[in-house]
Amino acid sequence: MNKMFFPFSFAALAFFTCCSNDSSSSNENLDFSAQDISISAPSAPFVSDVAVTLSADLNVPRGAKVNELGFFISTKPNVDASTAERTVNAISVDKKLSLTVRNLAPSTQYFARAFALLVTGEYVLSPEFSFSTSDFNSQAALASYVPPKYVDYYIDNMSWNQRDKWNLANVHDPTVFLADDGYFYMYQTDASYGNEHNKGGHFHGRRSNNLVDWEYLGGTMAKCPDWVLEKCNEYRAELGLSPVTSPQNGFWAPCARKVSVNGKTLYRMYYSIIMDNYIGNGKPKTTAFDGTWDERSYIGLMETDNPADNSSWVDKGFVICSSSDLGKNYSRPSANNWNAYYKFNAIDPSYIVTPEGAHWLVYGSWHTGIAAVELDPVTGKLKNDLPLPWGTDADIAPYGKRIARRNATRWQASEGPEVVYRNGYYYLFLAYNSLAVEYNTRVARSKNIDGPYYGIDGKEITNSAECFPILTHPYNFNQTAGTAAGNYGWVGISHCAVWDDGNDNWFFASQARLPEKVAGNDYSNAIMLGHVRSIRWTEDGWPVVMPERYGAVPQLPISEKELFGNWEFIPLAYVRGKMNTSIVITLNPDHSISGTSEFGTDAKWSYNPDNKTILLGEQYTVYLQRECDWEASPRKHTIVFAGFKFSNSHKAGEKTFWAKKVD
Repeated sequence: MNKMFFPFSFAALAFFTCCSNDSSSSNENLDFSAQDISISAPSAPFVSDVAVTLSADLNVPRGAKVNELGFFISTKPNVDASTAERTVNAISVDKKLSLTVRNLAPSTQYFARAFALLVTGEYVLSPEFSFSTSDFNSQAALASYVPPKYVDYYIDNMSWNQRDKWNLANVHDPTVFLADDGYFYMYQTDASYGNEHNKGGHFHGRRSNNLVDWEYLGGTMAKCPDWVLEKCNEYRAELGLSPVTSPQNGFWAPCARKVSVNGKTLYRMYYSIIMDNYIGNGKPKTTAFDGTWDERSYIGLMETDNPADNSSWVDKGFVICSSSDLGKNYSRPSANNWNAYYKFNAIDPSYIVTPEGAHWLVYGSWHTGIAAVELDPVTGKLKNDLPLPWGTDADIAPYGKRIARRNATRWQASEGPEVVYRNGYYYLFLAYNSLAVEYNTRVARSKNIDGPYYGIDGKEITNSAECFPILTHPYNFNQTAGTAAGNYGWVGISHCAVWDDGNDNWFFASQARLPEKVAGNDYSNAIMLGHVRSIRWTEDGWPVVMPERYGAVPQLPISEKELFGNWEFIPLAYVRGKMNTSIVITLNPDHSISGTSEFGTDAKWSYNPDNKTILLGEQYTVYLQRECDWEASPRKHTIVFAGFKFSNSHKAGEKTFWAKKVD
């Protein structure tokens, strides 16, 4: 992420291990046992063929320490922690546990118990409860769909003491992996609205078993590792500079992955730590400009074998730092001069293991581009030794090979690389422009991890070509009646995580921000929310990101008749500093298209139900998905589509079509 444009300071995030809110009561240190806690048998106010809402009353004395609350579920009776087929975590609101469990099997009897896990490791279990899902019925599955309930404008739940209600509030620069315990884990940059994360710790995380409901876990790093300051002063000594003692650090943009090392499953997190100080005098950049560039940034490594335990992450130290091909000439004529000192800026890591078993780190932000460097699979550190991080271009070659460059300048609006592999290609996702408003996502691909990478228009982005297609961009669906009050659209949508669930179902997560001056709030642009979206892949292997956020809508067949009617439609294209807004188009039963000439004059549409695609006009294929309509009031399921406006013209790939069905 680019430090120039962040509208508030970064600081630390608190570490905690309890689901209950912090307490300053004098009873805080009293001993409690299982006998002091009571949980009623669950009830099921809602049951369908694929989902259930479970509820249980909970009585926990003030000050009692509880690590987890939730429900054990199994198709066999006498369910407990050792026999549960599903463990679903919940939070306590007004002495009641309640949540909706999705993706159940139809026509099946289930047994459930609510539980509380004490800090002692002892479980308190409720009496057992059984329920049966109904026979599968596609219409019933949609009719019983329960949309996500959490609010987007979350300032009433912003405080640290309400962090158990955050869900995807305060997510910035996310990274996501699926662990062996069945949970998706998400980690991120230290950032929050009102800097509520200042209560302690860094690189905070959360987890989910359905990608909709996220449990906040806390920080994974208690304090800045000692090696960062030691490494900084080691380099400063080489430059003949006095040491710094109290740098202003930022903790940014981790990348976490599950890997196998010597037959053992490990979880690795590469993280960025920046120093917001000048090189010359070592003073913070909040002081007077000293005529030099800012200190170099660092990427480090943590590992764990149990991501469910935030305290289990072990720091492994230094991996790489920012490097310069300009030798020791770190001077800067003015604070507004952007002729960057560093060739590669050591932030925004992405980590990938190739099908052949090679481990690579891809990193970089602004400056002169994005680099790729090979790692040692066992240590997770660089495969080759590093020289001092300055010199000629040849001197710093071990710091990586450039694989993406937006233009030929030494300061360019691209960052946040994410690399994944699928079906013979490495896909390089990039964040373009500044994050406050116009952040947008691009993608290129290559047959080789270290390039060359090409956009959908066939241009090589390794050597300064603009990257297309555009996958996400600031947008606003807000053109039809029934839209939720207070819908202001979203900006700053990029710096993504991309992953699959092991069954070739792919997802895209990023931060998103509210626009400026929402509801009279001067700081609304600092309200950031994690957005998770589904990805579909085109027939020729390009990812398209769905326009509405993922809401776990049942992916049932779509009939042609369901497509008749009005759609909010956005021709998504880069517009500096502005959102793309929707218009209303109509797909008519006679297969004509009303409301736009985007697909050609008198264009027709046709539907292929086998692969859920629509051909718009004679050449534009879009991909359908059932998703949640997040702007509707109340929220509901709908159908969306996404696809590229791709042709052989010079503007190939510069637009992406987004739409959602509204009536």
